[in-house]
Amino acid sequence: MSKLVKDMIVHDYTLKFGDMTEMAVISIRGVEANDTNEIRDALRQKDIKLTVIRNNLARTMFMDTALDGLREVLSGPNALAYGAESVVDVARELVELLKKFPGIELKGAILDGDLYEGEAGVVALSKFPTRDEALGQVVQLVLSPAQNLVAGIVGPGSSLAGIVKTIEEKLEKGESIAKVG
Repeated sequence: MSKLVKDMIVHDYTLKFGDMTEMAVISIRGVEANDTNEIRDALRQKDIKLTVIRNNLARTMFMDTALDGLREVLSGPNALAYGAESVVDVARELVELLKKFPGIELKGAILDGDLYEGEAGVVALSKFPTRDEALGQVVQLVLSPAQNLVAGIVGPGSSLAGIVKTIEEKLEKGESIAKVG
């Protein structure tokens, strides 16, 4: 391949992946062609893209970018999986597909500059909360002291209201109320 063609491919990679900070690397070498189409279709439905790359050219493009850590896992035939809300969603979908297509090799993923290497790393990443789940957890943490405060204020008030209601019912029936000492 001529230098001009290589430069064009690196330029294409830069346009496609230049602003990305997270993605996964997989190998689909052990997967049959029809299954590969099924995998691509399943990923497309989740808004995840799969791009087969040339390792040396991708290493050149990844150098000094947020994806630099992926250079370590680029050996053999590889494809980049990216898209969805975050790489956590991508990892979750890849782990699910791995159950149906054991020929998929999970090589690694990168999130916030941290490399999650191999199948164990991608599986661990798939267990992280997504951005929306993390925001929900933060909101819950922020609101829980307020909920405790409201429960503390309402709790004695509802107990007092119950006592007053009991006294009222007894007085309406003409029963006497015993003095508590």
